Amino acid sequence: MDFRALATVVAVLATGIVPVTAGASVNTQGAAPVATPCPKAKAPKVLRSPRPTPPPPVAEHRVVGGDALATPGLVVPPQVPTPPKVTATSWVVADLDTGEVLGGCGPHEYATPASVQKLLLAATMLPRLDPAEVVTITAGDLDIEPGSSAVGLVAGGRYRIETLWLGLLLRSGNEVANALARLGGGADGMAGGLRAMNEQARQLGAYQTHAATPSGLDGPGQFTSAYDLALIARACFDDEHFRRYVATREADIPAQPKQRAKGFTIDNDNQLLYRYPGALGGKTGYTDLARHTYVGAAERNGRRLVVTLLGADVIDQRGWQQGAALLDWGFALPRDASVGVLVRPGATTASAPPSTMPAQALPGGASGGEATDRHPLADPLRSASYALLAVGLTVGVGALIGHRRRLRAAGRAPTSRG
Repeated sequence: MDFRALATVVAVLATGIVPVTAGASVNTQGAAPVATPCPKAKAPKVLRSPRPTPPPPVAEHRVVGGDALATPGLVVPPQVPTPPKVTATSWVVADLDTGEVLGGCGPHEYATPASVQKLLLAATMLPRLDPAEVVTITAGDLDIEPGSSAVGLVAGGRYRIETLWLGLLLRSGNEVANALARLGGGADGMAGGLRAMNEQARQLGAYQTHAATPSGLDGPGQFTSAYDLALIARACFDDEHFRRYVATREADIPAQPKQRAKGFTIDNDNQLLYRYPGALGGKTGYTDLARHTYVGAAERNGRRLVVTLLGADVIDQRGWQQGAALLDWGFALPRDASVGVLVRPGATTASAPPSTMPAQALPGGASGGEATDRHPLADPLRSASYALLAVGLTVGVGALIGHRRRLRAAGRAPTSRG
């Protein structure tokens, strides 16, 4: 007898719900709920890099912060104004102080981060590195993708750690990211730094985040979500050094006489600082695969909000402008508006994602097209199946023992087949 099939039949008769593939379910009393579409601005038709298949969804990761966040669509408090239309495939607006999530679009949908990944590097390495320490840049630090963002540090140059942070957060220097990961990675260098970043993500409860590069340059298995980015950003803004760095508009990079390199000035590429009243700072990002990504924070009337968005395209608004529109929407909501919460570090017990991902499992865009979570009756069905299977095994073993005894009594031993 097929005991698993029997368990399913028993559960169906008892509940009236028929389990189907991909974790979806069809209720015999009515149709399954459909996600509310997010307000979307029509993206331009441009040649894009194909978005790879995201990692498989994990049900317990998608409900971190609240069950309502486990949707590929829109989640907002009841009876609030409709959020502005943006091209971002996923976004979250949250309160930095209370941790309340005010709303989001596909908060737990996988997407590639681009340079907003540098916030995870900051959350990991700021407590580990002394900002006053002077360090030497190596040739390995400068091994970055040609044409990608760089501050202009030179091999053999000596810079304060604080200068490196400014170069990372103002100009998104990829060589700086390599250096900070190496310096904070201990004996294992950059590999140790990446390992520490992924451990930090799990500690924060950002279970959908995996770093393959310290800079956010695309790499195998690198992914995040809008919710995870909000967790990471909140951890960053808890650090007074970070708050000062991201609010800095200009910084000087010192000359390196031994390398015959002149000093120069860099400015902050986050336009929110210059054009949005109360802006606290944030981080921009872009790769062909990730499209535009953005994290920004601002304060208004004593209230600090953060916005995270992924997979945006530019029509008439850049990433920071789409973030500003969502911040305006958030500030207009009542202070008690909420659809979930940003969990505090160590507050969740969900199992961690794999430490490595196969190359073919590069994260895709948060389009809402991934398989839905498994049905909540899956675990009870499995338990019922195992229980009935155990009963069947017990009966079978009993019958086998009785058969052996009868054979023994008859003077015959059972034969085995190889």
